[in-house]
Amino acid sequence: MSSYHRPEGVLVVGAGIVGLSCAWSLQDYGVEVRVVDRMHPGAGASWQNAGFVSPGLCAPLPEPAILRYGVRAVLSPGSPVQVLWRSDPRLISFMARLASHCTAGQWRRGMAAYRPLNEQVAQSYERQCAGGVESDLASGDVLACFADQAGRVAFMHEVEGIMGSGQDVKVEHLTGDEAREHEPHLSARVVAGVLVKGQQYLTPSNYVAALARSVRARGAEILDNTTINAVERRDSILVAHGQDIDFEAEAVVLANGAWLSSLAAKHGVRAPVSGGRGYSFTLPCPEPFKAPTYFPSARVAVTPQGDRVRMAGIMEFGSPDAPPRSERIETMARSVRPFLQGLDWAARHDDWMGPRPLTPDGLPLVGETRTPGVFVAGGHGMWGVTLGPLTGALLAERIATGVAPPELRALDPGR
Repeated sequence: MSSYHRPEGVLVVGAGIVGLSCAWSLQDYGVEVRVVDRMHPGAGASWQNAGFVSPGLCAPLPEPAILRYGVRAVLSPGSPVQVLWRSDPRLISFMARLASHCTAGQWRRGMAAYRPLNEQVAQSYERQCAGGVESDLASGDVLACFADQAGRVAFMHEVEGIMGSGQDVKVEHLTGDEAREHEPHLSARVVAGVLVKGQQYLTPSNYVAALARSVRARGAEILDNTTINAVERRDSILVAHGQDIDFEAEAVVLANGAWLSSLAAKHGVRAPVSGGRGYSFTLPCPEPFKAPTYFPSARVAVTPQGDRVRMAGIMEFGSPDAPPRSERIETMARSVRPFLQGLDWAARHDDWMGPRPLTPDGLPLVGETRTPGVFVAGGHGMWGVTLGPLTGALLAERIATGVAPPELRALDPGR
């Protein structure tokens, strides 16, 4: 597009892994960027999640089994999935739209959009690391653990669906004893395991902090504690209104996570983004975990961190601004404790809650809005760490060149 005018200055709203990755990639094109965040880099869902970089498991959240979990959420306070109806009245509409996408056909269509993204995840991280982003990214087969064969069958049904999309995913089935050879912290309650090979993991807070340092070192300004309340176009300039200051830019990227709809809806983004609140905590672990481990029935991921281990899980549909519920941490600990041994549960620390940004169809929103020059990058759900560097780079390409990469077609925020 020879007539396309590349913006000289771009304001990125949101300093999570997605927004920072977009800013970092825009700098590769010589675009001047400024990043603002309502708190600080990575303070939202990017901060203390599981940190799995696992394209072999990356798939749309809405699928037929989620309807069963929805019933459990209403009936069982101990379920790993719950809906906080009273925290946000808009949840009724959101959950109805989510349920409408819980069909096999919709899931296959969503997976067709994920597959070309998943195939480029490793290269997107390699590009950032080669460009100077300090990383603790480690390789590790994800070990999924089960208390019975029925759980393994259910897990493999989704993995086989990912394979059926054409994505190359290698797995190995293990007995309980074989699983304990891979990870000695597993108790006798684990009777079967599945190794999902060729995956990676990292400490999200460390990686986002390193990404922010790199963005700053390349000449960008990152402003903490800066909330944007609205974005509007004035002739050829976009104005982002803050509490005490306005920002002008030729283009604006809305990457403010679970709060995306508050800014994007005014620009024609009809798909609502809701908070899928996840919880995590840390335990000391004198004998380090050997493998990133996942308990699908409890919805808990266990990530090695040297002499500590991070446990993350729970899917709590609700307002991102509602206060954390300490009982959800207790629920998570109770659900996974019988499957592990050799950990000091009394020394638990760093309890945390972060809202994953969910869309009703389970696909991210990445691209230009109805307002020229206003772009969005969000709605990644549980897969922000996995997909953030890639979708940030793809959106930067669209902004800098005027040509949308084909991978973004299914992620159109105007859908």
